[in-house]
Amino acid sequence: MCTNVVYEWLKTLQLPQYAESFVDNGYDDLEVCKQIGDPDLDAIGVAVPQHRRRIHEAVRRLKEADERAAGLYFTLEPPP
Repeated sequence: MCTNVVYEWLKTLQLPQYAESFVDNGYDDLEVCKQIGDPDLDAIGVAVPQHRRRIHEAVRRLKEADERAAGLYFTLEPPP
């Protein structure tokens, strides 16, 4: 079984059974997972409508978190 961030993410969604299929299909980090659509879920083998909805909702939350973080930035310059 794979042990990576995607596995942990799917585990929090209570869908760890898909972790191996995700990784086998190239979804091995959350940046890639943010691009998941219905054709991807078909290829991964997620057929249960409730599971698909749960993944779509989680992807939406990942994208929203990115949008909120996009306004933040840090500099490595010392203060004046």
